[in-house]
Amino acid sequence: MRSQPLRYSLLLAALLVSMETAAQSPPQQSSSPPAPTAQTLAQKPGAPMITLDEAIRMARDHNHTLQAARTTIDQSKAEEKTANLRPNPVLVADSDFLPVFQPSNFSRDYFDNLAQFDLGMSYLFERGKKRQHRQQAARDVTAVTQAQVADSERGLSYSVATQFISVELAESTLALAERDLKSFQQTVTIAEARYKAGDIGNGDLLKIKLQMLQFETDVSAAKLARVQGLSDLRQLLGYESVSADYDVAGSFAYVPVTGNVDDFEAKALQNRPDLRAAQLGVTAASSQLALQKANSKQDVTAQLTYSHLAYLSDVSVLGQIPLPFFDRNQGEIARARYGVSQAQEQVKAANGQVLTDVRDAYESLRSNDQIVSLYRSGYLDEAQQSRDISEYAYRRGAASLLDFLDAERSYRTTELGYRQALASYLDALEQLREAVGTRSLP
Repeated sequence: MRSQPLRYSLLLAALLVSMETAAQSPPQQSSSPPAPTAQTLAQKPGAPMITLDEAIRMARDHNHTLQAARTTIDQSKAEEKTANLRPNPVLVADSDFLPVFQPSNFSRDYFDNLAQFDLGMSYLFERGKKRQHRQQAARDVTAVTQAQVADSERGLSYSVATQFISVELAESTLALAERDLKSFQQTVTIAEARYKAGDIGNGDLLKIKLQMLQFETDVSAAKLARVQGLSDLRQLLGYESVSADYDVAGSFAYVPVTGNVDDFEAKALQNRPDLRAAQLGVTAASSQLALQKANSKQDVTAQLTYSHLAYLSDVSVLGQIPLPFFDRNQGEIARARYGVSQAQEQVKAANGQVLTDVRDAYESLRSNDQIVSLYRSGYLDEAQQSRDISEYAYRRGAASLLDFLDAERSYRTTELGYRQALASYLDALEQLREAVGTRSLP
């Protein structure tokens, strides 16, 4: 029956903690527990703050890898100019019957009466509309390149978002660790006073001080994670685009998502740039096939020559065209035809990949949503109340040190677990946005 007074003491402690909490702070809804951040603690005055949308815009404008990828569009457009160029005319000049081995014969009379001089111009006339087909094929390649660069932007936006969430998680964890360290420091102060008064032994005091090591380690680890996260995010944004003392401005809060997987799949099929690149690849492959068929047409070379021999001057006209007995560009036409089949298969693969990405991301979001909901359903409040009750009771001698430390560890584990679950949920949400191909979800 010795446990009955202890039970009454714990109940009394719980009642007193509830009364003190109600008197000191306004009530909060248990369904939406706040996730503290460390911005107010870590940010320097005047340091620039950027939101997630601003971070994505900055990355699209200044990320060097993306800027390098965008140059491929300009390179492809330059290829269009090359493809549209006509063949250059060829200037032909020659001189016959020069007395190289009889230099004494070099004279004005010799050149006027015996030497022959020819001056002509030749030009290649392309048949089969080769230039038009070349230009169209180059344009189709540019369209594919633009879609591929857009897909690189999609991937960069996802990387920035996930890194942004990592920084938010680090700042929230840092705020929690500093708050817990400050709170536990008060417990250590009270324990030292109780030790001096003879209420607790030296062993209990040492256990409490050793528990401080965990909180101090949490603070150091969270600070390191925050610094490294901001540094990695700065690299994605473009190292020179932000100052070294910048910080993120985010709520790190639960964001409910409506819509079903069918809606997401339909939108992804409309928006995914990698699927659009695959579809444009079929058009580009068809253009290459048309170009190779045009290349099978034999070109005509025409030449006009002026000749002067002695007192005679005349004009010669020359025309030539290859006879396609053997080479009719059969190999390249066959290769281009297989290229069309390859591009069609790639569209089917890309279409399936889009649907797979959406479904995987959607299921991941649902799973993480369920986990976050468990924490938000009351476990966070219960862990907080259990810790507060145990702390209040221990400070007044109504609970053992082991009970208090166990409640402290459970509270810390629950709070950290919630933040990890929230970060995983937000990551899954960004994964779904990447899979759909737009940040605007239905």
